[in-house]
Amino acid sequence: MAQLKLAAAALAVVFATCDALMQPSNRRDFVTQSIATASASASVLSLPQQSNALERAPQQSISLPPIGLGAWAWGDSLFWGYDKKNDNDLKEVFKYALDNKQAFFDTAELYGLGRSEELIGKFKEELCSTPEEREQIIVASKFAALPWRTSRESVVKACKASVDRLGGPIELYQIHFPNSFSNEEYWDGIADCYDQGLVKAVGVSNYGKDAVKACLDHLAKRGIKLASNQIQMSLLYRWPIENGLLDTCKELDVKVLAYSPLALGYLTGKYTASNLPSGPRAKIGKQLFQDPSYENLLSLMRTIAAKHGDEVPISQVALNWCISKGTIPIPGARTIRQAKQNLSTLEWKLSAEEVQQLDDVSMKTTGFLTPDKNPFPRKDVNTGLIMYDS
Repeated sequence: MAQLKLAAAALAVVFATCDALMQPSNRRDFVTQSIATASASASVLSLPQQSNALERAPQQSISLPPIGLGAWAWGDSLFWGYDKKNDNDLKEVFKYALDNKQAFFDTAELYGLGRSEELIGKFKEELCSTPEEREQIIVASKFAALPWRTSRESVVKACKASVDRLGGPIELYQIHFPNSFSNEEYWDGIADCYDQGLVKAVGVSNYGKDAVKACLDHLAKRGIKLASNQIQMSLLYRWPIENGLLDTCKELDVKVLAYSPLALGYLTGKYTASNLPSGPRAKIGKQLFQDPSYENLLSLMRTIAAKHGDEVPISQVALNWCISKGTIPIPGARTIRQAKQNLSTLEWKLSAEEVQQLDDVSMKTTGFLTPDKNPFPRKDVNTGLIMYDS
């Protein structure tokens, strides 16, 4: 049993890392093999009977701030080098966002294997002395669609554990990534979470166009609104724009949360060819700095930032570009300095001309990640539905 738990934890960490890194190809093969093994052992899966939805008017769209703070690094030691000694820094980030009425945090059960959620729940308990303060906090968390989780009950059970760690109902609960099967069961699962009052709104993450439409229709039968699709998007990862996913979400009134809007730090300007981050991100940097268009993009970002103030960092250019496309960026923040820089993005806007300039240059930059390196299965084996195309 101990070995089984260790294996499960190890695979969970792999999925968490894949959430943003999305390469190399052998990682995708490993995930595909794991899913195939689980599918074979599950034999034929029958669709669960739909529970009776509560009698009420259809749910309305959730109101979200124009920017959030990502908490993947709050507990993740593999990719981000988390150290408990820095928890006070994370608490300061939380307090700064709360004090400035911008307390929107994105987390997941996979981030630090629950540690990220635990920290948010702990900070909420320590820093919020009144119900009014607690109501200011918006938390988006996510269910991990791991291969051995095949039922709607799996979603409810995981959600209850997340609620316990976070210290109360979750404002937005999302399916972290598509699976090769059981996707419809997951949709019923998040609907059950909503009906049971565990969550206030539901969404998905890393879903393609067809999958978003199918999930939205499925939830609508129970009077529940699909609130969001959390996807990777940045000046270095434009695929949701180019393949029509962003337009589809807009047409369906599904909010888009843009994760990795700073492209794993490569849109902050702090790295050079001779000064790369440690760990898995270093390989991406080596590819990027071989692409002259990447340096051209950074140069343009510096020029635009300087026009908006001597103290404006180029990271705010990247975040404002995401906002200009109608998305809600959720950059990570581990220090009070990062939190201030990220949230101060809202103090200015890009002009239409600047957005066009950034589009023209970023379209030529090819050294970052590409969708063909994704770790997520493309099709649902039960329905044939294309789940991932971004």
